[in-house]
Amino acid sequence: MPGSAADLALVGVFVGTLFGVPVGPLAAAPASALGAAPAALAPLVQGGVIPPPWRVVTLPRQAVSVTRYSAEIVDGREALRIQVQGSYGNLVHELPSAAAPKRLHWAWRLQEPNVAVDLRAKAGDDAAVKVCMSFDMAPDRVPFMERQLLQLARTRSGQDLPAATLCWVWAAAEAKGALMPNVYSRRVRYIVLRNRGDALATWFEESRDVAADFHRAFGDESAEPPPISALIVAGDGDNTGAASLAHVSGLRVEP
Repeated sequence: MPGSAADLALVGVFVGTLFGVPVGPLAAAPASALGAAPAALAPLVQGGVIPPPWRVVTLPRQAVSVTRYSAEIVDGREALRIQVQGSYGNLVHELPSAAAPKRLHWAWRLQEPNVAVDLRAKAGDDAAVKVCMSFDMAPDRVPFMERQLLQLARTRSGQDLPAATLCWVWAAAEAKGALMPNVYSRRVRYIVLRNRGDALATWFEESRDVAADFHRAFGDESAEPPPISALIVAGDGDNTGAASLAHVSGLRVEP
């Protein structure tokens, strides 16, 4: 197993890429949330607050500020406000070993875009808003070299890091429908749903066939989507140092 400083640096990047699962105890996690296994997806916003088990997860020893998540009424909708200011942090809802849903639904809008986003480059690997699903894929489905790095990251972090994460992203110049791996780790793959050609301050409704999208992104490794481990809603600007503002509303799963 690798153990050099370079290897450990790669682990840090890998862990951070997988939505900020920290090395050691989970950052910003209330004790009641640890080990929770909710039977259903809680609403993103309810009664003016973000209810548990949703929680913000950050990087270990994070130097940049934390993305601000708050509840807001926008155009008469209860919505999650995602305020990025060169920041990082992910809103995570753990769903350990839950069966992958048939469909995932949500609405989102972009108020202030991050014009520096470029998902093809490490310096631009940010998003004003993305909705992600992590899958508990069997290790033997992961290519050998990536499996070794995943195992090292799991050992070093003490966390059962996901082997596959699919993100539906509001991008910039990237074409709608584009499928691309995260520039840091192929364990995370993006499908671009919206880009800078879409109107600002306008709600767009999304409904995704989870099995079809998973097969498109990870079908080279698994024919069917494995159980999911978490849903993530996030916005970040730590690579570009830029600001953005977006909203998400009505996130729900269809069993």
